[in-house]
Amino acid sequence: MPRNKHPEETLKKIMDVSLKLFLEKGYEQTTILDIVDNLGGLTRGAFYHHFKTKEEVLVAIFNSDPFDDEEIFEQIKKSDAANGLERVKHFLKKALLSNIESEQSIAMIKFALPLLANPRFLTEKLKFDQRTAELIAPLIEDGMADGSIKQGNPKVLASLFMVLANFWMFPTIFQCDREESVAKAMVIKHIFEGLGFPIIDEEVEKVFFNVFDTVIET
Repeated sequence: MPRNKHPEETLKKIMDVSLKLFLEKGYEQTTILDIVDNLGGLTRGAFYHHFKTKEEVLVAIFNSDPFDDEEIFEQIKKSDAANGLERVKHFLKKALLSNIESEQSIAMIKFALPLLANPRFLTEKLKFDQRTAELIAPLIEDGMADGSIKQGNPKVLASLFMVLANFWMFPTIFQCDREESVAKAMVIKHIFEGLGFPIIDEEVEKVFFNVFDTVIET
């Protein structure tokens, strides 16, 4: 059986094939043998060289999100946004819209939502979101320096926002319909306004519910 001499290419191929099968057949219905059979001649050994389980493949796919936080933050830092608060809002809108930028993005989000009931995937998402919070914190600090955000602890604000927006709002973790989601969004808005970090304005709300209606309601 031919072998790919470039490990990074093999890794990408396994992830691409796995994602295609997960979306077509469903995660639970896809087996490691299914994945191997679609690797174009690569052996089961090639799969196990990179992954021990199907679950590890899924975690790797989640962590390879094409929305590059660090690259986006570098662009936003250099942008002509009015102040730190506007830069945080700009990032939030970009992050939200990345979820519906293509049919595959929408399919991936719909596929991933039910899996967040699994503690392993929930933990991985928490780790990912906290890494994002670490990147947001300097933008919040900039806002505190220019007066657009009230003085406080940037890391705490960033972490709290990520937990509320990305966990409390998730219907697969805390079951809710659209009406409850609207109510939750308003609570989050008022919490952060009270903390001097008015991150949710009408434009951010509009983007959020556009994403919600596209991913959750359809």
